Amino acid sequence: MAACEHRRVADRLLIANRGEIAVRLARAAAAEGLTSVAVTAADEPDAAHLTAADESHVLPGTGPAAYLDVAAVVTAATATGCDLLHPGYGFLSENPALADACAKAGLTFVGPPPGTLDLFGDKVRARALAETAGVPVLRGTQAGRQRQLLATVEHSDGDRQHEAGEIDLDADRPDLAEVRRRHEMGLDAHRPGPVRRRHAQGRRTARENLADLVDEGSFLEYGPLVFAAQERRRSREELQHKTPADGVVGGLADVNGDLVGRERSAAVVVSYDYTVLAGTQGMRGHLKKDRLFELAEKRRLPVVLFAEGGGGRPGDVDLPVVSALDTMAFTLFGRLSGLVPTVGIASGRCFAGNAALLGTCDVVIATEDANIGMGGPAMIEGGGLGVVAPEEIGPIDVQHANGVVDIRVADDAAAVAAAKRYLSYFQGPVDDWTAPDPRLARHLVPENRKRVYDMRAVLNAIADEDSVLELRDGWGTGMITALARVEGAPIGVLANVPTHLGGAIDADAADKAARFLQLCDAHGLPVVSLCDTPRFMVGTESEKTATVRHFSRLFVIGANLSVPIGTVVVRKAYGLGAQAMAGGSMKVPRFAVGWPTSEFGPMGLEGAVRLGMRRELEAIEDDDARQAAYEAAVAAAYENGTGLNVAAHWEIDDVIDPADTRRWITTLTREVADTPRPAGRVRPHVDTW
Repeated sequence: MAACEHRRVADRLLIANRGEIAVRLARAAAAEGLTSVAVTAADEPDAAHLTAADESHVLPGTGPAAYLDVAAVVTAATATGCDLLHPGYGFLSENPALADACAKAGLTFVGPPPGTLDLFGDKVRARALAETAGVPVLRGTQAGRQRQLLATVEHSDGDRQHEAGEIDLDADRPDLAEVRRRHEMGLDAHRPGPVRRRHAQGRRTARENLADLVDEGSFLEYGPLVFAAQERRRSREELQHKTPADGVVGGLADVNGDLVGRERSAAVVVSYDYTVLAGTQGMRGHLKKDRLFELAEKRRLPVVLFAEGGGGRPGDVDLPVVSALDTMAFTLFGRLSGLVPTVGIASGRCFAGNAALLGTCDVVIATEDANIGMGGPAMIEGGGLGVVAPEEIGPIDVQHANGVVDIRVADDAAAVAAAKRYLSYFQGPVDDWTAPDPRLARHLVPENRKRVYDMRAVLNAIADEDSVLELRDGWGTGMITALARVEGAPIGVLANVPTHLGGAIDADAADKAARFLQLCDAHGLPVVSLCDTPRFMVGTESEKTATVRHFSRLFVIGANLSVPIGTVVVRKAYGLGAQAMAGGSMKVPRFAVGWPTSEFGPMGLEGAVRLGMRRELEAIEDDDARQAAYEAAVAAAYENGTGLNVAAHWEIDDVIDPADTRRWITTLTREVADTPRPAGRVRPHVDTW
């Protein structure tokens, strides 16, 4: 092997080949305890050799040419954190340029050094070397350019038996026509009745939603020919017409390719089809989801799931199933948590198993007509819990206010738009962005500390225009959790809401912030914390909500973040609540800065004065004098805790002009851009709550 320098023990191998060669190399790597990374051309995302490797990477080119792109192959190796690169044979295996590029990139090329490949790639030089070394060679002569014919062979007309026939490229073979017919049976154009009824409800079909979600022409469907496993009850022809795709339409596609580029837009998309047996989960549909979820895990692709449906389907009788408790779909989907972004969409009725998959997603988007519940009407009645209508179970007002729904939208079209927008933050930076007028940030927080202001206006003043997407805005209302962009780069934002409990953090706000930090950490988004809090919420009623445990989540998660965090104190920063907004300490963030309105203290200053000066105040007999002494002490404490004084004592990094806030935030986004993400998981999962 050719190596450019001394390296640590190698443990990751990029296989720069395809087909059987790549499969054999992956098996050999596994036998040696190496993690293997396969590459594939952009137009063969389901190439068989990908399943043999531990991980995969898509090359930018198409066809065989993709495997001949030296720069792309080396870039793939470095991007996936590989130490070794094996070319197999064929393709680039004898190309000295690849070996040389590996050396320059600090990779170990599994093969001869560049000079050796260059030498033995020239047969004349190789023969000369052999002769010089005394190695026997076949007799031959030195030859120059041959300018005359050695022989001419002529054929008589009688030797020609027939002219070659031309192929009619537009001819429709019967076997191909049958394949097309079978595929077309499941399309909306061939199902006018169900489509018409769906539209009459003001709803779109599963295929219409997917067509709106994915880039045009990019959808590659898996399992379109399957149907419900009910041939013991119904004819195959009926099942093919009435249960196409077994009620689950899914496959690979590009999402937001026009925004982030095709190399970052690949995704797995899955939609239950409510026009097929009410979107219930059939046995073959489960197997199809299993296949797609496994592909998402192997290729590290985000998943968008349209979850409308009624849960498990008891009518599938063709397969030998008793309890169906060995179904793997929930495990396979749960394994994606923390590994890839997962987006769940609920519109209409989403019950039981469908709701279980929805609740596993990183984000839940739901329409105004959504009903979401772990049990539908039949299950509720069967459990002796009464007779209820579907519309009574988990309506949007309930599920938005209790935190189940992250993003509430009007209808199917708005849900798709929200899904595309949410996913874009995890697909990387964008080139098209507009900065707000930085001067606006200077005028949003009043100098009078007793006057209220709008924290959302502050967020919009420091993020790119129209780039803020708030999550879970119906629950934990004392905390804002939002995705945004600064100079096109995605960030996560935590912010206290001073109009709710004065910015104090209650149990729900703590849980909301804790899960959001996990989400950002799992998927590599830097975090900006906009702090304005007087404390954690305290009191006898507060303790009934288990705040001791809920609040402490912020300290545990903050101490273990792999992504950078920056804290901007907009106004109040007091006690443990402020430390929680800074990851546990003002020394944890990459920067901790205050605006001119910032104020700090180990606890609320009024309370601190009452506790710290109790004896002195009690010793003053005159009530007016005692109050005056108290107010003077509070004023002195506020003066001592101004941002300028705290910065002068080096407890924060600086007090800044609010117009400069975006410049500080770009230090986080640049750090993320310059730091390769670990090849494996950063977190085992993201809490569902």
